[in-house]
Amino acid sequence: MLNMDFEKRAVIETARQGWVASPMPGVWRKPLAREDLERGHATSIVRYESGARFSAHDHPQGEEILVLQGVFSDETGDYPAGTYFRNPEGFRHAPFSVEGCVLLVKLHQFQPDDTEHVVIDTHATPFQPGSGNLRVLPLHNHGSEQVALVRWPAGEHFQAHTHFGGEEIYVISGELKDEHGSYPQGTWIRSPHLSKHLPFAEEDTLIWVKVGHLKQ
Repeated sequence: MLNMDFEKRAVIETARQGWVASPMPGVWRKPLAREDLERGHATSIVRYESGARFSAHDHPQGEEILVLQGVFSDETGDYPAGTYFRNPEGFRHAPFSVEGCVLLVKLHQFQPDDTEHVVIDTHATPFQPGSGNLRVLPLHNHGSEQVALVRWPAGEHFQAHTHFGGEEIYVISGELKDEHGSYPQGTWIRSPHLSKHLPFAEEDTLIWVKVGHLKQ
């Protein structure tokens, strides 16, 4: 197991990690949290080399994907960087990438009654005003779980707050900071239920963030 104690804070600068081969040729991973080697709860950065393919598969307890680089494809179409997916249990596909791509992938983490299939082109969807000068693009809400992209302008400070149900962040661009440290592009942060922090950004920063989904 890797980072499966949800009561502990986890921080990984993925740019410092090496790639680990998957069972499929040309598909590589950087594990961030993993229940078992090839099944169960998993959060990873995944890279498809150009021309790489994955065999057709189902998604027990769902699959969540954010395309970070390149173009990700399956039999339903081609999806460039900035596309956000939620593939529920029962959805089956055989993904591939002609030119190569990099993804943030979360497996086996949907709530049992979360069955919505979601595909959002975040570059074609307007952001909304958030707290202060933040701009927010909601991606998914289900029960206590909320997922969004958040744009931080340079110099923005957010109020100190408590993470009820935990918080998970991936820094897409720029650098997020708080009283605990600095988190450059490619950093994954998971903070447990009732943890606290005072985040800010000294440069324009874009993050993917999920709250309210960790075990309480």
